[in-house]
Amino acid sequence: MNPLYESTHLGHYTLRNRVVMAPMTRSRADDASGVPSPLAVQYYTQRAGAGLIITEGTFPAPMGKGYVRTPGIHSPAQIEAWKRVVQAVHAKDGLIFLQLMHCGRISHPSLLPGHATPVAPSAIAAIGKVFTATGPQDFVVPRALETEEIPGIVQDYQHATRHALEAGFDGVELHAASGYLPEQFLSSETNHRTDRYGGSLENRVRFIAEVLAGMIAEAGRDRVGIKIAPEMNFNSASDASPQETYQYLVQRLGSLKPSYLHLVRTRSPFDYRALLRPLFDGALLQGGGFDRDSAESLIISGGADAAVFGSLYLANPDLVERFSRNAPLNTPERDTFYSEGEHGYIDYPTLESAQ
Repeated sequence: MNPLYESTHLGHYTLRNRVVMAPMTRSRADDASGVPSPLAVQYYTQRAGAGLIITEGTFPAPMGKGYVRTPGIHSPAQIEAWKRVVQAVHAKDGLIFLQLMHCGRISHPSLLPGHATPVAPSAIAAIGKVFTATGPQDFVVPRALETEEIPGIVQDYQHATRHALEAGFDGVELHAASGYLPEQFLSSETNHRTDRYGGSLENRVRFIAEVLAGMIAEAGRDRVGIKIAPEMNFNSASDASPQETYQYLVQRLGSLKPSYLHLVRTRSPFDYRALLRPLFDGALLQGGGFDRDSAESLIISGGADAAVFGSLYLANPDLVERFSRNAPLNTPERDTFYSEGEHGYIDYPTLESAQ
């Protein structure tokens, strides 16, 4: 049997196959309320054949929003909308985790309550532009968080985890990659603090460890995972000693025991999977440009427990079926990745509809 279609364990769950749908921002939520679009029910249900769905990044609190038309999980209306998504996925026997994404400095006052200044560990602006309702805007210099504010943000993640469980999600994933707030604390180039959250590796890892501990306290270890992407350097987040940093981080995760580590391959020539897998006892999910053949090789070699697919899953709702039949794949339409409406969202054809 092809290893991609074998079951595997993730916490106390059994994934029916080893094909995971990656968290992907789609920008279809209501921009004013952060409520997921009604179309999200169909979008996620179409892809419920995955062993696991990880949702698009969802802000745990209003100050975590970083992009136009992204969803939240802090209001009753948001929870109710997500509940309809989860119920539909469960009706198809799917498993679905919610990804929690606080963007920190990767935001803009026009996206935040009262046009507030984005927050970050240090007052260092990201390089580039952020996408807002009026188009691309330069990143602003963020406000450095006061030490006494940080427990409140940790609590935001914990409350968001509780809300995700209220919506029926099977678990939650901490987004600690892509230059967002957790990675801003982790990385030496974005964290210049001199308090207990900056300086040494132990201090720079502290924020992630506290957030993850809070999420686990709310949901239990079996329902919590974490995503990292060493040397992605996205949103101008980089580190002076990334191998040392991520080795220490994953060793620190050992005492917390989240159910899985979601590791993204980047352009770095260094093999982070080989470094980090022996340090982590839970399930390892790996993504980053896999196709069917390379994913099969990954699983056969024991390199990971499951393979994560992004744009291929976006464009092929029945990706598992297409892989099993070695069928042609739809081509992702990049112009519609972040547009509004159903085109490029719920109208990609399946094998069945194309017949």
